[in-house]
Amino acid sequence: MREGETEETSGKRLTPMHLLPFSHSDEGGTWTLIMNEQSTTERTLACEGATLEYLDAGRTTFALKEVSVALPPGKFYGIMGPSGSGKSSLLYVLSGLKPPTHGSARFGSFVYNRNTETAVTDLRRQRFGFVFQQPFLLPYLTALENIVAAAPKVTTAAKNKAMGLLDHLGMSGLENKQPSQLSGGEKQRVSVIRAMMNDPDVIFADEPTAALDRGNGFRVIEALSGWRERGGTVVVVTHDGDMLQDADSILMLRDGALTDIENRSRDKR
Repeated sequence: MREGETEETSGKRLTPMHLLPFSHSDEGGTWTLIMNEQSTTERTLACEGATLEYLDAGRTTFALKEVSVALPPGKFYGIMGPSGSGKSSLLYVLSGLKPPTHGSARFGSFVYNRNTETAVTDLRRQRFGFVFQQPFLLPYLTALENIVAAAPKVTTAAKNKAMGLLDHLGMSGLENKQPSQLSGGEKQRVSVIRAMMNDPDVIFADEPTAALDRGNGFRVIEALSGWRERGGTVVVVTHDGDMLQDADSILMLRDGALTDIENRSRDKR
């Protein structure tokens, strides 16, 4: 076994998204993931009975209460609810950023709280991308340099890939601008591209549009939701239901409990 693996995960290596089978369509040059039972199971996010609690002045506060949900890959999921309902907490548990106090969370067969912190960190680095409310760009680097910094190696191929993503998201010509020269929406789109650089199976976005005007907010969500067309999963926490018009499913939380899941047909939107 490698360092950081348990007996349960040793020998059960998850298949990176770029190694999964794709089919090509000449219409628009798009690639579509050929889903099979194994690839779907390996890339499903799930938690079972996940409870997250904190001690506050001697009292137990529940951020999550026995949440059980499974999110198959290749879809755009929204998480909504009032302030303090546990939206961000659920995202943190599903992404392995926070271990549940009780219950479990997993990506495929990889159960976070049955593995070491090192192994979970490696999984996040290799398989997940993150976008937060603030873009957290390095001020002394250009937009292109900020993006390429997320690549495993700074190579010509990585730069070409970043340039392609910038062009795809309508930001061609801004690659040499520093963050101070970009608008709020442009900076957030740079952070979205940075999250895409490792071809992650899942992109987690925690309130990515909260600091933006509506026009820029929709542009950021459009960039995120497009990731599912490449076979990836997108999980977005937001207060604004308008930003989830194109979501496949919306998880509703209240007081730490999952109260409803609204499944939508993309054909009807």
